[in-house]
Amino acid sequence: MRTLVIECATENCSAALFEGAGDALRLVDGRCETLGRGHAERLVPMIGELPGGGRADRIAVSTGPGSFTGIRVGLAAAKALALAWRAELLGFPTLALVAAQALSEHGGQAVGVANNAGHGEWFVQRFAASGQPEGETRSLPPAEAQQVLDMPLVAGSRADALVEARGFGEALVILPDARAFAALPADLLFADPRPAYGRKPDAALPGEGGASKRRAGAAQAG
Repeated sequence: MRTLVIECATENCSAALFEGAGDALRLVDGRCETLGRGHAERLVPMIGELPGGGRADRIAVSTGPGSFTGIRVGLAAAKALALAWRAELLGFPTLALVAAQALSEHGGQAVGVANNAGHGEWFVQRFAASGQPEGETRSLPPAEAQQVLDMPLVAGSRADALVEARGFGEALVILPDARAFAALPADLLFADPRPAYGRKPDAALPGEGGASKRRAGAAQAG
């Protein structure tokens, strides 16, 4: 069985092809590029560069939280390919992949994840040494984020800022990478993936609270 993994909920755009299942899951090939913008233009060609055009029996896609545009691009591509290939479609949480990457390097301890959320806030979540989440993802100002993530190890795009602000611990400044999918606990995969933006979109439709609001934020940029 082959699994195509798509992750483009942050500045990173990545796709990877795996073979096997469970503990026997093996990376066949993968791509990961830090783009900031341009996920829509790069993702499908990136998948096409994989062996067999990335064709797989199942597709796993990151659902966020993260970039509003990036999440939608990843989900749209995953759903279209799953329909065309008649493949099983699954989702997984973005911050859980970051935690899995951190624990593959520094196992045996809890890890906090801190990613950019835009508008001066950070997405934060606690994870046990097993990689299982402890509590929900929250979007918080930096001062509150420091109180939530009190463990020594912190990973994510804002890990260095959080560790520096609170004055202790180790920071792993990493972004989610589809090539690390094998480290993700299998029970965190779920059917019927839908976007988990982590905060309300910046654009409101007319009639929903008045005029449309359009505020540029790093996490909401695509």
